[in-house]
Amino acid sequence: DLTQIAARTGTDKWGTHFYTPHYEHHLAHLRDEEFVLLEIGVGGYARDGQGGASLRMWKRYFPHATIVGLDIEDKSFVDRPRITTVQADQTDPEALRGVIERFGVPTVVIDDGSHRPEHILATFEILFPLLPEGAFYTIEDTQTSYWPEFGGAEDPRAPGTTMDFVKALVDGLNHEEFLAPGYE
Repeated sequence: DLTQIAARTGTDKWGTHFYTPHYEHHLAHLRDEEFVLLEIGVGGYARDGQGGASLRMWKRYFPHATIVGLDIEDKSFVDRPRITTVQADQTDPEALRGVIERFGVPTVVIDDGSHRPEHILATFEILFPLLPEGAFYTIEDTQTSYWPEFGGAEDPRAPGTTMDFVKALVDGLNHEEFLAPGYE
């Protein structure tokens, strides 16, 4: 299962975080499909030769998927058949559109990049409208919404954080009931 693969590859998606059971629950139906998975943030920061554990995990779990990792640092040492890394800023609209032109529209997007609200929101605003219905978009490490050193705020209701943005998306589920004219 995905958790076992995560443990073998050494990704923090299991152990540090406990994301893998949730990913497996929502993505297992894609296991034997051909599709593009885009993960923003390859890991290892600027340290040479570090990162890529989750890309290797995805490759093993999805044997027919194209796995693309986008990172601000050069992570080309991770490249293998079906895993390609792209060095780019996650907020660069041309770079993100270039990834889609090169690999196709992703069915799964995982934002594990900078964890900064302004980057997360910019990336979402670029990518989400380009995704097909039924695509899966996840934002990891939303706890940074409460950490000022990551652009968050100690107040859980503070505007401009990632969680503030997510809460607005949840409000949007009720858009047909809003009394505000012209709401988008």
